[in-house]
Amino acid sequence: MMPLNPSLSRSKDRSGSVLGRPEFLSLNQPLRHGRPSRRTSQWKTHQNHQPENPPEPENTRERREAPKLPDEDCMLLNPSFKGIAINSLLAIDICLSKRLGICVHSSSSWGSVRSVVVLLALTGHGMTWICGTLVCLMQSNTLAGQELLINLLIALVLDVLTVAGVQKLVRRKGPWDISPGVLDWVVLDSYSFPAAHASRAAMVSKFLLSHLVLAVPLRVLLVLWAFLVGLSRVLLGQHHLTDIACGFALGFLHFRLMESVWLSSSACQTLISMGTFNWGSTR
Repeated sequence: MMPLNPSLSRSKDRSGSVLGRPEFLSLNQPLRHGRPSRRTSQWKTHQNHQPENPPEPENTRERREAPKLPDEDCMLLNPSFKGIAINSLLAIDICLSKRLGICVHSSSSWGSVRSVVVLLALTGHGMTWICGTLVCLMQSNTLAGQELLINLLIALVLDVLTVAGVQKLVRRKGPWDISPGVLDWVVLDSYSFPAAHASRAAMVSKFLLSHLVLAVPLRVLLVLWAFLVGLSRVLLGQHHLTDIACGFALGFLHFRLMESVWLSSSACQTLISMGTFNWGSTR
């Protein structure tokens, strides 16, 4: 018996033949034990693992996660005139101090005279003057000499403690990376600002010029010695030029302070009798 509509039966046969192909067999088969087909499950798993939002480009992510720099690390586009002047002076100070470090090592341009410069710097060391003052005090037999040496010893101790305190507060390094010597650690002279040798040389020279009667050549040599002691520390690469200048100013300040609190002869004799130098009982 022929179908009433041959075109309809032909379309059914065509659709049935298409679904009967091997690649479409999984669509015709029902689910077994409630499990989806392998291809369907893989597609759903891939869909579940996909993030809701598409991944951002790495450049955008790094730009978004970049931390905000602190204010001190940011470049000032409009610095003040005062800041420009200070930074320029510091740059000049560092440059000149490095150029003057001609005796830093034995292989430096003036390395042949390094030992002489070291010896000159040693004459302004705190241990040298404190030990020398104590020896002179033990050998002194006059009240005026003992008074002078006691006040000088107090001024030296004051200078060492003040300079060490300022250096600990400022913590400025020298122009060259040179570790301080053993004697420098003893008198707490481990940093650059202010220069302890310059402060001590200025204070001692002013002290001796004010309380000793010296000839003019000796007075000139004393002032020249103080200047060369400060310069020697720059030649050895231990201090900047500004450290030496501030050291000289601090030395004069120590002298003025010691003059205002000058101990009389009777007070000095009391200190001597309380200490190990008991001259009153030995005479």
